[in-house]
Amino acid sequence: MQTHLFDLTGKIALVTGASRGIGESIARLLAAYGAKVIVSSRKREACEIVAESIRAQGGEAVAIPCHVGEMAQIEQIMAQIEQQFGRLDILVNNAAANPFYGHILDTDLAAFDKTVDVNIRGYFFMSVAAGRLMKQQGGGVILNTASVNGLTPGDKQGIYSITKAAVISMTKAFAKECGGLNIRVNALLPGLTDTKFASALTSNETILKHVVRQIPLGRVAHPDEMAGAVLYLVSDASSYTTGTTLIVDGGLLA
Repeated sequence: MQTHLFDLTGKIALVTGASRGIGESIARLLAAYGAKVIVSSRKREACEIVAESIRAQGGEAVAIPCHVGEMAQIEQIMAQIEQQFGRLDILVNNAAANPFYGHILDTDLAAFDKTVDVNIRGYFFMSVAAGRLMKQQGGGVILNTASVNGLTPGDKQGIYSITKAAVISMTKAFAKECGGLNIRVNALLPGLTDTKFASALTSNETILKHVVRQIPLGRVAHPDEMAGAVLYLVSDASSYTTGTTLIVDGGLLA
């Protein structure tokens, strides 16, 4: 029986939205299992703090900022990765935007554009660029952070939920077309997680109590509880898994 299925030694992993929350937890765990992690988000300083912390704990990490809502920055980070590392084994599309919380009829164009630009266009073209690198080297893994809202839209989270449904479909489309290139593509669907990103829900006691009552485990998740699922999906432990969605929601959708 193999005992090294989760070993990522020698792998180059890019994690977007990695300066805090779920992305930071993912970056830390992948580094703990041997990957050289590229910590990425919009602000270099925030990325450097996480990367330095990983290095202080004995892991390998570098900080390369990127706003995935900007096409030029996607091109720049992929070019830098190819030049600096010569390969990319793992892409974790985790950066996301959710600028509007309110009735769907009150969604304005600015909120719509920002959410779509990051959550759909950003994920798509990050995957395209990473996939081209992976094709050259004979394979790789792409992991998209979607949401349970992609299956059941969240109240007052209309456009965000719509984009996350698109991420689920995108995951399956890339998996179908890239499987022959030895590129696996899967999605993580987190439930409510205690992050700054979800603060519109977790900071409102009335809303929080209502949501928690619907969760069989009776609590919201900690970001670290999402990282283990990602480790499985990007490692050899899931070598025959592609085009799937892994729901980690404390039983909410059950």
